[in-house]
Amino acid sequence: MAMATATHSYGYSQIQPKASQFRVLARQQLHTLTTKHSKFFVSLRATKIASSTATAIEVEGIPSSKSKSLPFRVGHGFDLHRLEPGYPLIIGGINIPHDRGCEAHSDGDVLLHCVVDAILGALSLPDIGQIFPDSDPKWKGAPSSVFVQEAVRLMHDAGYEIGNLDATLILQRPKLSPHKEAIRANLSELIGADLSVINLKAKTHEKVDSLGENRSIAAHTVVLLMKK
Repeated sequence: MAMATATHSYGYSQIQPKASQFRVLARQQLHTLTTKHSKFFVSLRATKIASSTATAIEVEGIPSSKSKSLPFRVGHGFDLHRLEPGYPLIIGGINIPHDRGCEAHSDGDVLLHCVVDAILGALSLPDIGQIFPDSDPKWKGAPSSVFVQEAVRLMHDAGYEIGNLDATLILQRPKLSPHKEAIRANLSELIGADLSVINLKAKTHEKVDSLGENRSIAAHTVVLLMKK
């Protein structure tokens, strides 16, 4: 019995160190696997973040910025100009007969100016005054269609297109009903969008303040940009 007990004790003492070594080895392998998996998930997350970031939009004289790539973007534009005798009244690229027009550095097209600001705003870019400053003589008397074309180029560079556009003009005179379809058609061509996604409304200001007294004209525009 004593010999048997000794043999049993000897066998256990040989197994115990091996079991301890196995546990150490298992912990090392588990640590290695965990480290590899952590690096994989960190790399995967970095890839997802990179893929969700749009290409930087380059604007001359303005620092480039990266915008998050979203399925759609919304922008709002507003503009107001003083009306004075001796100037043409140009709205949406259409010359409207009137006894006064917009006093401005460019052609004073209040509608196109706020369309540009709406597109730039949707792209999280600086406003029209920063990109086309009135302190720059090259924009003196420039047609506002030039500003629209540049805003549309930046929109396409960022991977977006017009979803729809809704604009409201505020002026006491003249009545815009006879000119609305011509304005819509020209706007459709300028921004490269179907006529069916462009809406134009005209309101008076009930003879209140400068707008209602025919001393100024204003416009609001909201645009929806859709990812291509």
